[in-house]
Amino acid sequence: MTEPETAPRRAAPSTLREVGLRAGVSAMTVSRALKDDPRVAPETKQRVREAAAELGYRRNEMARSLRMGRTSGMVGLVVTNLANPFYSQMALGAEEVVAERGMKVVLSNTDDDEAREREVVDDLAARRVDGMIVVPAGREQAHLGPGPLSGLPVVLAARPPSGVVADCAVLDDVGGTREAIARLVADGHRRIGFLGPSATWTSDERLRGYRSVLGEAGIAVDARLERCSQRDVPSAERAAAELLDLPDPPTAIFGANSRNTIGAYRAIRRAGRTGVALSGFDDFDLADMLEVPLTVVAYDPGDMGRAAARLLLDRIDERPGADSSEPRRVVVPTRIVSYPGGAFG
Repeated sequence: MTEPETAPRRAAPSTLREVGLRAGVSAMTVSRALKDDPRVAPETKQRVREAAAELGYRRNEMARSLRMGRTSGMVGLVVTNLANPFYSQMALGAEEVVAERGMKVVLSNTDDDEAREREVVDDLAARRVDGMIVVPAGREQAHLGPGPLSGLPVVLAARPPSGVVADCAVLDDVGGTREAIARLVADGHRRIGFLGPSATWTSDERLRGYRSVLGEAGIAVDARLERCSQRDVPSAERAAAELLDLPDPPTAIFGANSRNTIGAYRAIRRAGRTGVALSGFDDFDLADMLEVPLTVVAYDPGDMGRAAARLLLDRIDERPGADSSEPRRVVVPTRIVSYPGGAFG
């Protein structure tokens, strides 16, 4: 009984020499043909390309660049939550700037886990990226410093450096929140609920903006109106429902991110309390379709990515051994957008 025939399996990627043997030319001619060198006849180029395709040969551009003392041409981008549209739009902004330099972006997700972030950063550094843009998952950032990464340029986005020296691009979290809360106060609201995610720098900054406006208006901060542990829409809806069930409930609610704002909207609608004013940080799809009026702190996430990428490219361009300038911070501006509500009324 004979064994069934099986297709031969290649043990390793093809080499220039193997392609040359298949095409009947030298390895040097293969290299020149694949670079479209005018010294190689067109029919030879075609024969080499066909042989390379048959063998599945691909040029290792990274290894070639490193041998020639060039950079890898890649930039790492590390974010905390790819499911959040903010980060996908930020990535597009960064890619736009990096692509103008003829470079590529390698995107990684940490799921807001500090241990995972360390693994991802170490892996990108080992792959010889030219630099990294990182949205930190926590307040411990020593692993992002120049020492652990052997001087690899790193720019932080959305959250500033803590315990390390680095450039960063951040939103105007305090200023945007202050403008939104000031509008609610100007409209006569004195009991304003605050819904935010678990303690992060951005959440803390937005809470600080909220409290500062209340203090300036002579309104006492009431801890019962603050909920700062909601990471998703269902938990935000439950927290908002708790606020609405208080003996002296808020007349307005501010969501520190889109998930908290949407949760608050659901709670308001479910309770039939459409007279409660709704405001929040982050614009989102279909915000103009809600049945209640909504005011949001809006901005372009792409601007964050573009600003971070420009900072990083500037650092990559610095001459080795040159004295680095002071760390730079770019603050991405915000604006207020109001939707009238009543889309289905």
